[in-house]
Amino acid sequence: MTDSPLEARLAYHLDLTFAEREALRWLERRERSFAPGEIVVREGEATDRLFVVASGWLHGSVMLPDGQRQILRFYFVGDVTATLSIAWARSAATLQAVSNVTLFEMPKEVFGRLFRQQPRLGALMYAVSVSEQVAMADRLTSVGRTDGVTRIATLLLDIRSRLRVIDGVDGASFALPLTQRDLGDAVGLTKTHVNRSLKVLEETGLVVRDGRMIRITDVERLSAMVGFNDRHGEIATDWLPPPGVQRAVLETQELT
Repeated sequence: MTDSPLEARLAYHLDLTFAEREALRWLERRERSFAPGEIVVREGEATDRLFVVASGWLHGSVMLPDGQRQILRFYFVGDVTATLSIAWARSAATLQAVSNVTLFEMPKEVFGRLFRQQPRLGALMYAVSVSEQVAMADRLTSVGRTDGVTRIATLLLDIRSRLRVIDGVDGASFALPLTQRDLGDAVGLTKTHVNRSLKVLEETGLVVRDGRMIRITDVERLSAMVGFNDRHGEIATDWLPPPGVQRAVLETQELT
């Protein structure tokens, strides 16, 4: 049986038990689809839901006092979205589809039951979430202290690193369905500056663009040039609790 999106995402870091895999599959039951540009949840909107990305790309953003948009992070297959809002009853950010998107919807209380029933999974998802927050902090540091070329390169390397975890392919080419405005809103640049920075990266020979395809020709060299740290490729799991004797699946009535 093919791994479910969240199952595949977590299995990259840990050999999951049958019970853990079944528990994750039970989370992915309520499916919703969104077209490019469609809003899933708005900043400040009441919400008691989380989503697992089954296909497509999304981003989470906030509106600044001057009316400009700041993209905080991107979401890919296997990611749990709206985690930026899990501590509150209202969304801390706007979640918007970048491409055609399919999501699995789950109430927060169902997500909470997973932590009680499968504590090792809960601990692993916490570790993954922390790694993503550190990666976001790295990018924000880049935004505040580096030039446009470094900001764009750091973002491309981060996207490549996260996609590599999802597809398991040790490559450096990927489709980028983001506009130059999206890239600019993620790293604090205008579209003109984004375009100029991409051209500079192409001139180095380290980044090649072909339509929406991006290829990084030398990941190690580009990473060294901009001081990029891969926060996604490896996560320590030696501290996780052992898999306990837990219920194999969440009860059907708990998901209704």
